[in-house]
Amino acid sequence: MGLGAIGGAMLMPKLRGRMGANAITLAASVLLAAAMAALSLASSFWTASAALFAAGLAWIAMMASLNGGAQATSPGWVKARALAIYLLVFQGSMAGGSALWGSVASRIGVPSTLLVAAALLALAGLVLAWRFPLDKASALDLAPSAHWPAPLVDGMVEHDSGPVLVTVEYRIDPAQVPAFLAEMQKMRRIRRRDGAIHWGIYEDTSNPGTVIESFTVESWLEHLRQHDRVTNADRVQQEALRAFQTGDTPPVVRHFVTRH
Repeated sequence: MGLGAIGGAMLMPKLRGRMGANAITLAASVLLAAAMAALSLASSFWTASAALFAAGLAWIAMMASLNGGAQATSPGWVKARALAIYLLVFQGSMAGGSALWGSVASRIGVPSTLLVAAALLALAGLVLAWRFPLDKASALDLAPSAHWPAPLVDGMVEHDSGPVLVTVEYRIDPAQVPAFLAEMQKMRRIRRRDGAIHWGIYEDTSNPGTVIESFTVESWLEHLRQHDRVTNADRVQQEALRAFQTGDTPPVVRHFVTRH
């Protein structure tokens, strides 16, 4: 299996040039499933060795793709924390999976367990590769966009002031409000990711088409950090929302700081 991993590491540069990350992870899942099935039926040392060699190749291909995907899909400001969580989940899943499959093997035997695991792996690989494509996530431009203007303030605002409420007021054609609200739901994850502790969207009952997005952050400094965290991918999403804005004026942004 170690020799297979070394061979896979040597092949990875060529595979990346010909296949996308999603295709590599799918192929690795299927190859590992086939190796496990072959290992469960192996009747000689050489047959088992060949199956383990294929398993090592699939293992390193999957590891390289997942590690690269975890780094490529994390903005720079949160990359270290994202990778820490990724490694925690990965290693925790290995420990939990070992206990689970060991328990199954004690009941139905090792060969049958390998066959069941191979079938589930192939099925999970097909479903997850379709549901969560790595290529699509890796295509996001997560470089800082720095397109948010500095907030307008009258006087000095201390960094530890807060919580801070930020509102963005849109004027939307009433007929387009449902489509706008559906598109706005994507902003909820962006705001939460960048530090918001509360997010909401509201429409004026007396003036249809006036929609306010609001989000709260813990402090003024945390909001200033949001200005640094916004990415080019976020800018694309915000431009899609501003396309709903009627008239020539942009949405109105206001900042409110809690006073004690």
